[in-house]
Amino acid sequence: MKEELLKKRKELMDRVEAIRADYRRGLDKDSEEQAVQLENRDTLHEIERVSLEEIAKIDQQLKTLD
Repeated sequence: MKEELLKKRKELMDRVEAIRADYRRGLDKDSEEQAVQLENRDTLHEIERVSLEEIAKIDQQLKTLD
């Protein structure tokens, strides 16, 4: 069980880091591409938020196992 939780936590952290790297890249110079990127930002933000919530839940579960 602990190994599964740690694996899931790593997957979620990798996802969060990928989203944050995307934010750091900034917007494209092309205005049409910028529009698409801005539309995607809301979705990415929600994925990041949900992932961080799941990580917090996993951390709580891991504490109860220790």
